[in-house]
Amino acid sequence: MLRPLTAAAAFAALSVSAIAAEPTVTVELNKLEPNGSACRAYLMLRNGAGTAFDSLKLDLVLLDTDGIVANRLAVETAPLTAGKTSLKVFDFADQPCGEVGRVLLNDVLTCQDNNGPRQDCLNVVWPTSLGSVDFIK
Repeated sequence: MLRPLTAAAAFAALSVSAIAAEPTVTVELNKLEPNGSACRAYLMLRNGAGTAFDSLKLDLVLLDTDGIVANRLAVETAPLTAGKTSLKVFDFADQPCGEVGRVLLNDVLTCQDNNGPRQDCLNVVWPTSLGSVDFIK
């Protein structure tokens, strides 16, 4: 008989391995740097979804260090070739980088692969962060 803690730990491990095995587009917030009065963001995208994307528009929200919404931006990250890693660079206007506490992947506004529009893209896109600013969904 399994103890509840052991069963919960086994379920958690199974869930994590199932998520890792599912094809995804990883969007890594690689770094933020000042660019005049803007904050320049570098996103590293790794397309492991098994299909190319003609459109993948992300709704990004910057939260300040107190967790208050500071800025919002829609970013087109496609085209994304299947199995390829690419870099996208964009600026959050009038946003000092030092005031960014977290970045939220709020939604996937447009998502189209070789077969046409997809409805499951928020589940396919996985945000990560390499630096000190968390990238969450």
